[in-house]
Amino acid sequence: MKRKGLLLAVFSALLVLLTGCNSLAVLNPKGPVAKTQSNVIIFSMLVMALILLVVYVLYIFMLTKYRASKAAPDYEPPHVEGSKWLEFTWIAIPVVIVTILSVVTVRTTNALDKVPAGYEDQKPLVIYASSSNWKWHFSYPEEGIETVNYVNIPTNRPIEFRLYSYGPITSFWVPQLGGQKYAMSDMVTKLDLVAEHEGSFIGKNSNFSGKGFADMEFEVLAMSNAKYGEWVNEVKNTAAPLTEEQFNSLLDTAKVGRQTYSSTHLEFSPAPEGEHAGHNHGGGSDDNSQMDHSDMDMNMDHSDTKDDGAEHASHGN
Repeated sequence: MKRKGLLLAVFSALLVLLTGCNSLAVLNPKGPVAKTQSNVIIFSMLVMALILLVVYVLYIFMLTKYRASKAAPDYEPPHVEGSKWLEFTWIAIPVVIVTILSVVTVRTTNALDKVPAGYEDQKPLVIYASSSNWKWHFSYPEEGIETVNYVNIPTNRPIEFRLYSYGPITSFWVPQLGGQKYAMSDMVTKLDLVAEHEGSFIGKNSNFSGKGFADMEFEVLAMSNAKYGEWVNEVKNTAAPLTEEQFNSLLDTAKVGRQTYSSTHLEFSPAPEGEHAGHNHGGGSDDNSQMDHSDMDMNMDHSDTKDDGAEHASHGN
């Protein structure tokens, strides 16, 4: 028993020391979206802590008040009727708690699914963030540049990330700027974020997608508008354009370092949105589509012929 208590104490001490080495990113927000989510997390933790406090106080009270006593062997406790008010109270309290948490969660979710408050009048910077095994591609259609495994953004401007994948489903997540959202192969999902502080923030794939999952990290560098403009001009003047052959080779390569290009892959491999949405994005022609339909019709005709023959045979028998 003493050994178990000692192990528990050592484990608790290590847990406290290790968590002190690095602050939790989700509780160190650098933007309004992450700030809202951090407030909801802290509020939920306080509610749960209050519930635990009440439960422990009642637990100690019950143990103390109704503990076993040295009563006579023939002692019979008095008959006590149930209390309707007590029953109503311990049913109503959980309902109230769940209702409060549900209202906060729904309101927060709706607020986070659009441009953060105070930035509605600004034009968002659109960045296409696509994943492949196991890297991230960031395309800037407004600037006509593209980066791999890092993304630079201006501060105090809404950023509209348009997410999709060239492989399995991944999850785009920058903990200090906002929550995660999935990137899929046949549709584009949108995530609105704002960085209100300059600095370097770690982004990652939070959805397991294979053996290279742990290496799918990228840097988000938030900088002032002036520095961002200087960086864009530098990329346009010094970086080489991205060709279709280079991009296909990049998709086939499992791991690569940071790369920068003065054009985007959207010109020859568009995102799966609008007319390019669905399974045919990034390739496939109308002729192939028509051929698939004709083949389907031929198969259906053959199956109908077989069914008719079987039916005639059954009538003949």
